[in-house]
Amino acid sequence: MNQLDFAGRHAVVTGGATGLGYGIAKRLLASGGSVTLWDRDGEAANKAAWSLGAKAFAQQVDVSQQPSVAKAVTATLSHGKRIDALVNSAGITGPNTTVWEYPVDAWRQVMDVNLTGLFICCREVVPQMRSQGWGRIVNIASVAGKEGNPNASAYSASKAGVIALTKSLGKELADTGIRVNCVTPAAVKTAIFDQMSAQHIAYMLSKIPMGRFGAVEEVAAMVAWLCTEDCAFSTGATFDLSGGRSTY
Repeated sequence: MNQLDFAGRHAVVTGGATGLGYGIAKRLLASGGSVTLWDRDGEAANKAAWSLGAKAFAQQVDVSQQPSVAKAVTATLSHGKRIDALVNSAGITGPNTTVWEYPVDAWRQVMDVNLTGLFICCREVVPQMRSQGWGRIVNIASVAGKEGNPNASAYSASKAGVIALTKSLGKELADTGIRVNCVTPAAVKTAIFDQMSAQHIAYMLSKIPMGRFGAVEEVAAMVAWLCTEDCAFSTGATFDLSGGRSTY
């Protein structure tokens, strides 16, 4: 493992109880920082924080609800922690079906969590970062947001929105000490696969030239670097993690 310097910094990782969020938190801790895991499942967040050690904390939060996020920001800061980095990892896939058969309620739920929730977290955390004059925001998008996966319209559209929001916010904050970037992983085998059909998983694998799914550790390494001071001249950018599927 290459050494990254996040010493003395504190990160909030949404969806941090499991999957990519947990792996990213683990890498940031290994880089010398501390983390607060924001997750809708408070019990799972507490267990995850306990397993990560004394520099990991937990906060139950529903990212799709602005009052819940505002409360989480206050709670995180009340423990004497700055929020130096915000990693927006919370997300759901939604059902695998065609646009004309897609349940409207399911569409709204995917958008509420994946896009609106990310917007709310940025909205509530950025003022604190502006006041301290430094910050890093890393949004977890997807290769689906670039290419549009069939039978995953809500997920693809939400992740395209994440990419666009990243570009907008990055430009808005370009003259500050805050950098905003996103990563676009191809499929990474985590518990989120439980939300997908076997046919859809096979489709995603068939599109990856490397012939394998990504590893959580590979995503975590890139995200952790984007949270450090070394990431100084990139903002509003999209970083590929697709095994060669999408190289733009």
